Amino acid sequence: MKITKLYARQVLDSRGNPTVEVEAYFNNYLGRAIVPSGASTGKHEAIELRDGRKEYLGKSVMRAVNNVNKIIAREIKDVEFLNQRAIDDLLIKLDGTPNKSKLGANAILGVSMAVCRLAASVKHKQLYEYIGELSGNKNFRIPIPFANIINGGKHSGSSLKMQEFMIAPVKAKSFKDAARMVSETYHILKGLIKEKYGTLAINVGDEGGFAPPLKTPEEALELITEAIKKAGYKGKIKISMDPAASEFYDGNNYVLDKSYTREEMLNYYSYLLKKYDIYSIEDPFEQDDYEGFKRLSELAKNKLIIGDDLLVTNPERINYAIQHKLCNGLLLKVNQIGTVTEAIHAAKLAIDAKWKVMVSHRSGETEDTFIADLAVGIGCGHIKIGAPCRSDRVSKYNQLLRIEENKIKYGF
Repeated sequence: MKITKLYARQVLDSRGNPTVEVEAYFNNYLGRAIVPSGASTGKHEAIELRDGRKEYLGKSVMRAVNNVNKIIAREIKDVEFLNQRAIDDLLIKLDGTPNKSKLGANAILGVSMAVCRLAASVKHKQLYEYIGELSGNKNFRIPIPFANIINGGKHSGSSLKMQEFMIAPVKAKSFKDAARMVSETYHILKGLIKEKYGTLAINVGDEGGFAPPLKTPEEALELITEAIKKAGYKGKIKISMDPAASEFYDGNNYVLDKSYTREEMLNYYSYLLKKYDIYSIEDPFEQDDYEGFKRLSELAKNKLIIGDDLLVTNPERINYAIQHKLCNGLLLKVNQIGTVTEAIHAAKLAIDAKWKVMVSHRSGETEDTFIADLAVGIGCGHIKIGAPCRSDRVSKYNQLLRIEENKIKYGF
């Protein structure tokens, strides 16, 4: 079976910036995918191709679109699309660079995801079922949602330097219950913020979380702790943090309310972990601060220390982190590596090392629900999908509610 038509266009993401949408056809069957975009991107990520011209203030993606329509479409027509690896290997070969900078990771990923969806449709399978087939997983799980309910850093306009403060209903009995628990806590938090900081403080950031005028992580953690307690979910909902430390590292120190050395950051994280009911910390140190990651992983053996900018879903960096025990969790972002096959390979490396895997959205999201099916398909048990606010985030919650109706178990 060969693709009968491949077509890309420029559409908009949740920030109103252009992104790539790809459609792959086999006769009357269609697979469509839209590529997300990050704000705090790691320097080791695959390269997103943008035009740099006056249109959309330099952010248009017509070069990537044209690479799909004029280069990839011509070369892909003779490849068996039910063989995802063959498709993705062709895309990697056509690009020929280590970071997909020639054709653009946004062009390549759009094609990879669209073809994956097309194959699932042709085989009359749910997308998560087909992804399970690709990954060799039969143990499907509805993942625990990690909801970013207070935004800082590049996701907001506040002076809070750490980027994300999340809640995770780890003790919910189903995703249906989890979604309700998250929504109730989110709305209670809204009331607390409005009462304390006024109406303007309940504006939301890129991922749907609130962005009140906070200065310290403790202020955010106290608000969330109070909201969880008031909602009646103490012990059932845990807190998760993504400092995104590369964004406040100045080359020597970590600059929050003051400059912190690595040692001082270690002490600070230890203090936060003891004081608050924190389940996980993502990117606690700068992306190449291996020593910081290693030492925190040793100090917090019962906590989940997740690598995002550290790992960028790259098998080489994941293998290095496994070997040197830098963390115990992978944040899986498909657009960091650029193809479905490579993302699945990265997940399997982490799972085989007894790590946790958390599939993740990006701050510049779309209505595409691919990551919901991906998380279920690989059976990872964790997904980071933002607050229950804005359709670009809520679409993932709704897709998981649909999938759960197939009687798939919740949690890890």
